[in-house]
Amino acid sequence: QMCKKFTVCPNSMEMLLRNNLNLPKVTEEDGDFLTLLSFQDKCLRKISSGLYTFQTYLKYIQETFTSENQNVELLCFSTEHLARTLRQMVINPEEVIIPDAATQESLHTKLKSTEDWTVKITIHLILRDFTSFMEKTVRAVRYLKNTRSFSV
Repeated sequence: QMCKKFTVCPNSMEMLLRNNLNLPKVTEEDGDFLTLLSFQDKCLRKISSGLYTFQTYLKYIQETFTSENQNVELLCFSTEHLARTLRQMVINPEEVIIPDAATQESLHTKLKSTEDWTVKITIHLILRDFTSFMEKTVRAVRYLKNTRSFSV
């Protein structure tokens, strides 16, 4: 939809140059390919922390991409619910990193100061990286579901 509505295409050089968002990622080193309990717990912590971090980015999209407000609102709610659920599954839930209010406000201010002509690209990058993050999250949760006794 972004590419059609705003002519923001994935191979745009402008997008590549402007990607300084430092969005959360799940990597193999984080335990995405889970084998031991400690890696499983590390992966759950990383995923839950990443989902909490994405909340600020998603709220920015909700404020900016108003034509899809209802869909983004549902996405924010679902993401927060998943983050809480996965946090409860971590051995020490306190180890899950939840950005504090000051950090969230600082990031929100930085995002809001984005120049008008790059807002669409910023939204596209956030959604692209969120999609990638969620694909890896689904793989990890499916793996855990098949190897551990828990239900999500």
